[in-house]
Amino acid sequence: MKYQRIFQQIARKHGTTPEAVRREIQQAIDAAFDNPPDDLAAYRIRRIPCKGERPTPEEAIAYLSGQVADRK
Repeated sequence: MKYQRIFQQIARKHGTTPEAVRREIQQAIDAAFDNPPDDLAAYRIRRIPCKGERPTPEEAIAYLSGQVADRK
């Protein structure tokens, strides 16, 4: 998957930079890890496979897009 292209498309649509888009996604992931709204959300965010302590935006997109594809 070409993540940089995804970030560029989102950035273009919202009038910002790809780096800002990636940073915002990472901040959302970090917020979900730090303050999950409930136990189910905490469980789901921790199911995302990652190489580090928390998933990167790329890892989250790969996992979530796979989940969506599996439901079709």
